[in-house]
Amino acid sequence: MLTIEKLDELGCDTSDGLKRCMDDREFYLSLVPGAFDKKRYEALEKKINEGDLKNAFEDAHALKGVLSNLAITPLFDVINRMTELLRAGEKVDYGPLIAEMWEVQKKFEINL
Repeated sequence: MLTIEKLDELGCDTSDGLKRCMDDREFYLSLVPGAFDKKRYEALEKKINEGDLKNAFEDAHALKGVLSNLAITPLFDVINRMTELLRAGEKVDYGPLIAEMWEVQKKFEINL
């Protein structure tokens, strides 16, 4: 189970995330699991692998917003880099970013 303390240990800026949730710890913690919904990350990876960069951008941008609002900094950093490449329509090897995304996402998932 993720706690504020565990999120802090994992590199999140929970004080910032809590501010966006009116300092309501229970509310904040109720939103956090949604940020790690594997289906969202799988869909993003699939679109990138299929070369659908426009829709991959939309998915990445939405994830970026969720992660930013909850101040889940380690995963935000990865998705933010990916989002900016996708925004520009860069046809690069996204493999390393996807691998990093899953590595970071897994650190949080095992604590849910």
